[in-house]
Amino acid sequence: MTEWVLGLFDTLGAAGVGLLIFLDNFFPPIPSEVVLPLAGFRARTGAIDPVLVWPAATAGAVAGSLVVYYLGVWLGYDRLHDLAGRRWFVIASRRDLERGRDLFDRHGGKMVLLGRCIPFVRSVISVPAGVAGMPVCRFLLLTTIGSGIWNALLIGLGWYLGENWTVLEEWTGVASSVVVGLVLVAVGVLVLRRASSRRATGTSTTAHRDAN
Repeated sequence: MTEWVLGLFDTLGAAGVGLLIFLDNFFPPIPSEVVLPLAGFRARTGAIDPVLVWPAATAGAVAGSLVVYYLGVWLGYDRLHDLAGRRWFVIASRRDLERGRDLFDRHGGKMVLLGRCIPFVRSVISVPAGVAGMPVCRFLLLTTIGSGIWNALLIGLGWYLGENWTVLEEWTGVASSVVVGLVLVAVGVLVLRRASSRRATGTSTTAHRDAN
């Protein structure tokens, strides 16, 4: 993948960095943890304009996040709440959604800001922001700050490490795997809780009918 990314950088320059970071919001196989350090290294060699690389990356991150945010707006809390009441919706119950909405109402700003600096979470945090109806101006401000910090950090480290930038790829790859694993465990717990609740409800209903 590195050769393909390099080819895009050589063709589009800083615009290629922005495009890849935009796509990072939708296609995890194109992670910013690879693109940004490599962009920093290429900027150091003069292959990419060092003045434009950070603004291009940040603009790409904000644009991609905005698309995902509006996906959350389209889904909407009421629609998800209705889906959660259906038997085939096994991811979360209505009570889980209500708790999540309450948590986001109280800490949504910090979640969006910090989430932009966490692998995988960075790509999905925009959905609950849209579902919860976070004002778009506030979302854009927090996303720009969080993405700007993350981009500056990885581009700067890529510049500093030079040809050794691949060290970051190894460490961030491990971090991404850990985060994805934790998310899958959390989803699994929600599904098991949902199934257990349904069994308990079914047993209670059957017992009530038998008693009558």
